[in-house]
Amino acid sequence: MPHPPHQSLQVAAVPPQPAPVRERDQDVPWHTEAVCRRDEAGLFFAPSKEPTAARLSREEAAKRVCARCPVMVECREHALLQPEPYGVWGGLTAAERRVALARRRRRDLELQKAARAAGTIAAAG
Repeated sequence: MPHPPHQSLQVAAVPPQPAPVRERDQDVPWHTEAVCRRDEAGLFFAPSKEPTAARLSREEAAKRVCARCPVMVECREHALLQPEPYGVWGGLTAAERRVALARRRRRDLELQKAARAAGTIAAAG
């Protein structure tokens, strides 16, 4: 049923599903086992001028693929360390990765501050 033009489309949230855990041969690159290698690459990267509703739907579909991937954690870490500026990697969009990186930087700064404070207290004591 078509939505009236004044209503926005709602995209249902997809609950995260744990990725299957299994031992992996460390000599084989992680990306050779990625589930997305078997799916359409267009699902993970936005076409130019993609409407918002279509982007959100595509990203949720990509995240469902990531959720069942045995190398999701390795993929996410790769995307955070590079950092990958586009697409869905390890179940995170580019915007979600920016937030994760900002949180990681804040946490690291807090830990450094706490370590310096502990060192100062130990030296004084």
